[in-house]
Amino acid sequence: MAQNRFTELEQKIQYSFQDKKLLRRALTHSSCANEQKINKGEDYERLEFLGDAVLELVSSDYVFRKHMDMSEGQMTKCRSSMVCEPALAFCARQVGLDQYILLGKGEEATGGRNRDSIVSDVMEAVIGAIYLDSGFEKAKEFVHRYVLTSDLEHKQFFYDAKTNLQEEVQRENKGSLHYELVGEEGPEHDKIFTVEAMIGDTIVGRGSGHSKKAAEQKAAYEALLARNYAMDRL
Repeated sequence: MAQNRFTELEQKIQYSFQDKKLLRRALTHSSCANEQKINKGEDYERLEFLGDAVLELVSSDYVFRKHMDMSEGQMTKCRSSMVCEPALAFCARQVGLDQYILLGKGEEATGGRNRDSIVSDVMEAVIGAIYLDSGFEKAKEFVHRYVLTSDLEHKQFFYDAKTNLQEEVQRENKGSLHYELVGEEGPEHDKIFTVEAMIGDTIVGRGSGHSKKAAEQKAAYEALLARNYAMDRL
C-alpha cells in the first residue's frame, strides 16, 4: 500500500501512527503475507489477539458504567451486541476500513474483502496496533469513537434478530421458522457458512458467516430488514 493510502486511512480514523509498520501489519491478511513471502508474524493475527483483549476490557467498562441497573447477564448480552463479528464489521465499514485491507489475489477473488470475519478481525487488529503504538488510552478513545457509540440501536437489533424473527412468526401464526445450511466454502480453519431462514417452504432471509450460528443470525436479520418478508405470500 502506498504511503498516501496510509495517510488517507489515518485521516479517516483520526489517528496517526508513530510506527507505520504497525498499521501495515494490522491491515495485512495471511493470504497477502503468504504471497509476498512475509514472515508469519507480519500479518494481522497477533495484533487481532491483542485488540480483542483491549476491546473486551473497554466495552465491559463502558457497559458497567453506563448501565448501572443491568444484571451480569444483561451486561453480557449488551456487550455482545456491541462487539460481535457483524457489529465490528459494520463499524469498520462505516469508516471504510474494509477498502484498505491487504489481501492475496486468491482471497480477493473469492470475496474476502466482503467477509465479516476478515473485516472484523482487521478492526480488532487496528485496535491492537493503536494500543502498541500509543498505549491504552488512545486505543480506548478509538473504541469509544468507532465501536461503542456507533449506531448501538442498529447493533442491538442485529444481535436480537433470531429472537425477534421468532416472535414475529409466532405472532403472525404463519408457520414454523427454521434454518437450513445451503453452502460451505473456504479452508477448514476459515470456513464461510451460508444459511437460509425459512418459514415452511418459503425463504425469508439468507446470510453467511464464520459459523453456522452467525450465518443464522444474519439470515434472520435480513428477513427482519425486509419487514415485508413475504408474510402475505405464506
